[in-house]
Amino acid sequence: MEHNTLSLHHIVRKSSLEENAPLLIMLHGYGSDENDLFSFASELQEELFVISLRAPYPMKPFGNAWYAINFDAEKGKWSDNKQAADSRDLIAKFIDEAVASYPVKKDNVTLLGFSQGTILSYAVALTYPEKVKNVIALSGYINQDIIPENKDTSNYSHLAFYCSHGSVDQVIPVDWARQTPPFLSKLDINHQYNEFPVGHGVAPQNFYEFRKWLAKRI
Repeated sequence: MEHNTLSLHHIVRKSSLEENAPLLIMLHGYGSDENDLFSFASELQEELFVISLRAPYPMKPFGNAWYAINFDAEKGKWSDNKQAADSRDLIAKFIDEAVASYPVKKDNVTLLGFSQGTILSYAVALTYPEKVKNVIALSGYINQDIIPENKDTSNYSHLAFYCSHGSVDQVIPVDWARQTPPFLSKLDINHQYNEFPVGHGVAPQNFYEFRKWLAKRI
C-alpha cells in the first residue's frame, strides 16, 4: 500500500490494532529503495504499524540514497554530510507527519535501518530523542558529524538500541561499528551489540535476535 501525500515516499503494512499501534519506520541502505527492508514486515509482530521509506535522492540507473558518497575520495569514502543532515531532519519531520496521519502512538516509535539507513537512524535518535523510542541499527555506524555536539544536555534515558554488524563486512568495516557500544555507554544509553559471521547483510539469526529484542520493547 503506497501513500505519497507525506513528505517522503513510503509503503505501509497496517497494524492489527485499530489505534495506538507501535510504529516501525524502515530506512534502507545506499542505492536501494523502500521495498528492500519491507520483506521483513510480514515476519514482524502484527501489532506493529510498519512504514518503509524511500530515500530522497534518486540514483542512476535505479535506487536511492539518503546522501551522496564519493568512493574516489581519500580513505576510500567521503560522505556528503550536508545532504546527510538534511535527510536526518527530513526523517524527523516525517515521524511527526506519520504520527499525525496514521493510528499510531507517538511515544512508541522504532527506527530500523540498514547501512546508510542505520547511520541516519542513529543521527535522528541522537538529535531528536523525543521522537524515538527504539533503534534497530544493522550494519552501520555513528557519524559524529551529523549528531549534536552538546549531547550531554540531551535526555536519552528512554532510548534503547539494538546494534549488529557482519564480522566480515567489506562495505562498512566492523571496526567502525565496534566504536558504537563505548559511545552509547558514555551517554548511558541502553544498548545491545552483536556481530555475525557475514558480510554486508543480515543473517537469519540476526533477524530472529532483533525481532525478539523488539518484542520486549513494543
